[in-house]
Amino acid sequence: MAVTMKHMALAITALGVISFLLGVVAENKKPPSGTAIPGKGVVICKYPSDPTVALGFLSVGFLVATSVVGYLSLFYPYKGKRVPNSALFQSTSFTIFFNVAVFTAGLAAALILWPTIQEHAHLSRTVHHDPDYQCPTAKTGLLGGGAFVSLDSALFWLVALMLADNAREDFFDETEKDVKGGLDHEVLQGSA
Repeated sequence: MAVTMKHMALAITALGVISFLLGVVAENKKPPSGTAIPGKGVVICKYPSDPTVALGFLSVGFLVATSVVGYLSLFYPYKGKRVPNSALFQSTSFTIFFNVAVFTAGLAAALILWPTIQEHAHLSRTVHHDPDYQCPTAKTGLLGGGAFVSLDSALFWLVALMLADNAREDFFDETEKDVKGGLDHEVLQGSA
C-alpha cells in the first residue's frame, strides 16, 4: 500500500495531538511546590510523586516525531513522482508556512523542555544550604504554553503539506503543458 498525503496528514495530526495532550497533562499534574523540611543548616525538599518530567519528555518526543513526519511528508515522492525542492519553494505561501512550522516546532520544544529540565533539577537536588529555601517547582504555565505551540506547529505542518500538494499539482501541470506544447510543435513542423 502506497503512502498518500492523507496518511501523512493523519500521522502529523495524531502525533501533534498526542504531544499537545501530554504537555497539558504534565502542566496540570505539576505540584505547586514542595515541602521544606528544615535540618541543621540545610533544608531538605520533599516533593510529591508526579509524572511531570516523564510527560514533558514524552511531549517533546512526540513533537520531534510530528516535525520529522511533517518535514518528510513535504518532500516525499507521492505516486513515485518526485518534485524538485526549487519548485516547492517557488510558492511564497509554502515557503512562509514551512518556515513558520520549523520556528514553532523549535519554540514549542524550548517551552516544553525548559520547565521539564527545571523540574527534573528540582526533584534531583533536594538538599539546600539556604535555610530560607522555599522548595519551588518549575515555572507555571510554560508546559501548557509549549503544548499549545506544539499543536500550532502540527497545524502549520498540515498547512505546509496542503500548500506542497498545490505546488506539486502546479509543477506537474506546467510539465505536462511543456511536453504537450513540444509535441504539438513537432507535429506542426513535421507536417510542413
